[in-house]
Amino acid sequence: MTEIFRTPDERFEDLPAYEFEPHYAQAGELRLHYVDTGGDGTPVFFLHGEPTWSYLWRKVIPPVRDAGFRCIAPDLPGFGRSDKPTDMAWYSYDAHTEAMGTLLEQLDLRDVTFVVHDWGGPIALRLAVDHPDRVARLAILDTGLFTGHQHMSDAWIAFRDFVARTEDLPIGFLVKGACARDMPHDVFSAYEAPFPTAASKAGARAFPLMLPTSPEAPGADEGQRVLAALPGLDVPKLVLWADKDPILTPETGKRFAAAIGAPEPEVVENASHFLQEDAGEEIGQRVAAWLTS
Repeated sequence: MTEIFRTPDERFEDLPAYEFEPHYAQAGELRLHYVDTGGDGTPVFFLHGEPTWSYLWRKVIPPVRDAGFRCIAPDLPGFGRSDKPTDMAWYSYDAHTEAMGTLLEQLDLRDVTFVVHDWGGPIALRLAVDHPDRVARLAILDTGLFTGHQHMSDAWIAFRDFVARTEDLPIGFLVKGACARDMPHDVFSAYEAPFPTAASKAGARAFPLMLPTSPEAPGADEGQRVLAALPGLDVPKLVLWADKDPILTPETGKRFAAAIGAPEPEVVENASHFLQEDAGEEIGQRVAAWLTS
């Protein structure tokens, strides 16, 4: 039994443009939070990465929901309103994939479209490969699969090194610094809301450090397996990529799309790594149009 931090509910009151009712599921000893809006429509499963939470999708979801789809956006363990193990050793690719797989099965989601970003990509794409009977489409935003062979940019290495030496991570600054457009202070505060203490930030610290940078590292074999399987997963794929992402550059996006048998990325202009923050409504409209085409 690991020690768990649960962010007080009052931290999530009156967040700007985030008017979704909380929903909860149990995955082992952890309580998971997820957004669930849109009723009985075909499910679209939005999965965030590091160091964000379902708040990242608040501008993307409404156009997709209004097009008739059920929108589900979980918070990964360690993020948002989900429980946060305080031991960094708890966090792994396997643990997060298992937690999201449990949610997928508890909600019995079928004909699912996965919309993925950052670390949400490796997790949800692995679920898609392992549960092909449940997945119908993949929408991929500024992410990748980590096999230990991938080239890591200087910007990412600098980020990892900063995280390794910083116990009390400045979450809001990390998100704001990877946006191309201005971020209002109340939005900045909303990204800080789930993390009131240094101990609550164990997951945000663990994610960059658990990324495999050699083929022998934990998670590398699974990443390689998913990468090899995706071209054979015969579902429609949409790739949207920010034009100003310094961490996962547009050229990285082109290589990744080719490797997984997806069309060349469609560019989202004047956007950085957190492109949902920079161009959320536009992304929502583009995903909705693709889903209904």
